[in-house]
Amino acid sequence: MKNYSADLYRGIVKENPTFVLFLGMCPTLALTNNLSNAIGMGVSVVVVLSITNTLISLIRKIIPGDIRIPVYITVIASVVTVLGMLMEAYLPALFESLGIYLPLIVVNCIILGRAEAFASTNGVMDSFMDGIASGLGFLLGLSTLAFFRELIGTGAVELLNFRIIDAAHAPVIFVQSSGAFLMFGFIAWMINTIKLKKEKEEKLKKALLIKEKMEKAKLAKEAKEKLEKESSDKVDKDE
Repeated sequence: MKNYSADLYRGIVKENPTFVLFLGMCPTLALTNNLSNAIGMGVSVVVVLSITNTLISLIRKIIPGDIRIPVYITVIASVVTVLGMLMEAYLPALFESLGIYLPLIVVNCIILGRAEAFASTNGVMDSFMDGIASGLGFLLGLSTLAFFRELIGTGAVELLNFRIIDAAHAPVIFVQSSGAFLMFGFIAWMINTIKLKKEKEEKLKKALLIKEKMEKAKLAKEAKEKLEKESSDKVDKDE
């Protein structure tokens, strides 16, 4: 059985939809004022993404190329509609808090992007795991942003039931729209700075390895030439 750890790492960390690819910015900025909403939206995207990727992979060979995007949207809309009905029936408070952003999952560029770039050209299991990986990356991004926004902006995280400062002294800007941009920009800067640093370190290691190999090759060549010269001198002396 194929090991999907590399795919999970790619979707969650290396190509994180939120902080690396900057996709799905509307729900990212609008629904991260508290952790509950962020987790609800993130889990919804994981469910929709994994199911739609699987369905699109199953029917990819019978979809005419010139109408593939409308077909993708129809499949995604069907899944989102069913999810919305279930959520309204069993989780009405979450359904109400997500509001218009739940049906807007239909045109979420993360879901459409994975359908077009991956599910339309890969097998069912690979497409399912790709959906899980990208969805978990989005969930992690939303949860991280929401955790810090709620903690700093209100002094507490209601879902985890803990408080660090009194609400009266908390900088409420972080649970407002402007605070979403500020916190998102700061976290994205930190993540991409660390990523660039690691990439530079990897390039430096590769450069050092190449240099070491070249030096070894040069020494081997010099030793070979020296040996050939000594052999030639010995032959001349014998003659």
